[in-house]
Amino acid sequence: MEKREQLYEGKAKKVFATDDPDVVLVSYKDDATAFNGLKKGTIEGKGVINNRMSNFLMKILEKDGIPTHYIQELNDRETLVKKVTIVPLEVIVRNVAAGSLSKRLGVPEGTPLREPVLEYCYKDDALGDPMVNEYHIAAMGWADDETMEKIAYYALRINDLLIAYFKGANVDLIDFKLEFGKTSDGTLVLADEISPDTCRFWDSETHEKLDKDRFRRDLGGVEEAYQEMRKRLGF
Repeated sequence: MEKREQLYEGKAKKVFATDDPDVVLVSYKDDATAFNGLKKGTIEGKGVINNRMSNFLMKILEKDGIPTHYIQELNDRETLVKKVTIVPLEVIVRNVAAGSLSKRLGVPEGTPLREPVLEYCYKDDALGDPMVNEYHIAAMGWADDETMEKIAYYALRINDLLIAYFKGANVDLIDFKLEFGKTSDGTLVLADEISPDTCRFWDSETHEKLDKDRFRRDLGGVEEAYQEMRKRLGF
């Protein structure tokens, strides 16, 4: 598959066209950002870990019936994926109160939630990715009811599968962000990535943070946390 012109560069990835109009090449960077790009830095080796972890987990999810954009890992940083039109929503699944949820509701970080919480944010950095609900989504035409039903079903199913999987690595899945897109034939698939950039991972016993919160909060040991997740998952 031939790598062609760059189509897009985001905070963590570059996307290139290929000789197949339905396939793009994603290249993962070591650049790190937080707070909608206000904080910037570099996490050495992050691109390699995020690329390989995302592919590793998407293959696991595919086996359990979750359609994804994954096609083929080319090397440590580059992967072929299905070209999709992204649904302009961040889908956040929360199992334990942390981050912005703790602040908004005044709940101590680490408080278990009685059931998973689904949140939606409109993807727009300039607006700070504002939280929206199903009424906003329908009113703005960002996704129809059928698409939202599928997104909710997939998100909660992914949550169940990943919680069980990470338990085996002695890791608690606190919360995580997903993105979905539609392929050229209209199929809804899981897109973007699943990594320490997009998930909160805590050690099940010590509650040590093993994710990008170490960068956001200047906790130190950022590269080590990413490497620890790689080691625990064994990819």
